[in-house]
Amino acid sequence: MPDLSAIETNARRIVSTLARDYPSRHGTMPALLESAARYVEDEFGRVGYSVNSLYYASDPAEVRNLVVEKKGTDPLKPVLIVGAHYDTVLGTPGADDNASGVAGLLELARLLKGYQNRRTIRFVAFPHEEPPYFYTNLMGSRQYAERVKQDGESVLVMLCLEMLGYAGELYPQVYPAPLMRWWGWYPKYGNFIGLVGNISSMGMMRIVRRSMRRHCSVGVESLTAPGFVSPMYLSDHSSFWRKGIPALMVTDSAFLRNPHYHLPSDTPETLNYDFLARVVEGLCATIQDLDRL
Repeated sequence: MPDLSAIETNARRIVSTLARDYPSRHGTMPALLESAARYVEDEFGRVGYSVNSLYYASDPAEVRNLVVEKKGTDPLKPVLIVGAHYDTVLGTPGADDNASGVAGLLELARLLKGYQNRRTIRFVAFPHEEPPYFYTNLMGSRQYAERVKQDGESVLVMLCLEMLGYAGELYPQVYPAPLMRWWGWYPKYGNFIGLVGNISSMGMMRIVRRSMRRHCSVGVESLTAPGFVSPMYLSDHSSFWRKGIPALMVTDSAFLRNPHYHLPSDTPETLNYDFLARVVEGLCATIQDLDRL
């Protein structure tokens, strides 16, 4: 079993460093965005990984996807991709959005370093998820999904880590459709992690939800709906949907729960690191279940 206290300590350090030292890590501030990329690269290196930097043109400077590949013993098995964006909205430290997702990505890479995986697992950190790049071909995730498609790779599922750290037993939770709450389908309070998938990813949703509920010590809720319905597509998973690749977003539900979303108040002190650690613990076990499929 993973050491929850170690996950919590590492996640707190990563979130605090990204928010403190690299706020406004955005494409219009290319030097700062690149500095954040170097920090993420160094964190992968701390646990023994080499990063493959996939650069692409973006005014005013090139940006890069950071790809770590953990080769599996069976090259015929479809690969598993875990991703998170490392940029923020201008003027925000981006603790939850999305330093928490990057912390989850890095901790999963660390926890799985000694695991003997059958299928190849890739950890990818993306730039340009935030406006004005979102839903354009300049998104890092779009660039990467296009590359995967052009290479003809078979992908089991892409797991998008999008805001993992804002949760509490009495935090109000709202939903994209009011009837979801009124009919009693979903909790009143934001003390759970959410899984979001489109119709084409329904099969993987069933598998991941079952595994997460078995292994995760916080509540796990899910929503499957057409991918064009807002806010279903509001992160990097939608780039993979566009290429017909199964993808699920793992999220604390962003603005449906977190009042600091896209604001300067999205600081490390607002996050629940015990919750984040428990989500990472559940994801680690779920990735191993997916590897054994």
